[in-house]
Amino acid sequence: MDINHNAESLANLTFVLLANCQEKEVRLAEVHNLTQAEFRCLRLFGSDESINNKAIAERMNLSPSRLTRIIDGLVQKEYIIREIDPNDRRNMKVSLSKKGQLLVQQLNKAYIDIHREILQDIDEDQHQPLITAMTHLLSALEKWIAKS
Repeated sequence: MDINHNAESLANLTFVLLANCQEKEVRLAEVHNLTQAEFRCLRLFGSDESINNKAIAERMNLSPSRLTRIIDGLVQKEYIIREIDPNDRRNMKVSLSKKGQLLVQQLNKAYIDIHREILQDIDEDQHQPLITAMTHLLSALEKWIAKS
């Protein structure tokens, strides 16, 4: 096969894979009464890490106003705590509440469980080659993004 055919196949596969991954996130978020954006925001946190709102917006590729609505929802659900930076009132630190830490642990476990279930539909001898290939794809994609 030539590179053009392979590029077309990869383009189609990644398009469908992205759509399916988004559906997976939507379903997991709904189980926990979260929006997909709230789910993605919570997935950024380590167990007890606090993150600057600008860093969250950058990582999620969101406008500050869109991020504020997501943060408001998570504060209302008591999953995160928002503190205004006394040195710069436009900036805030966001951290997980105890309830949020428990939820993130549950989300991480559920996310791994979903992927374990997905792997069960793939021959075991293909698990490592799949992970290796996806690691190479991610690396190449990150290099492409860095060039842009």
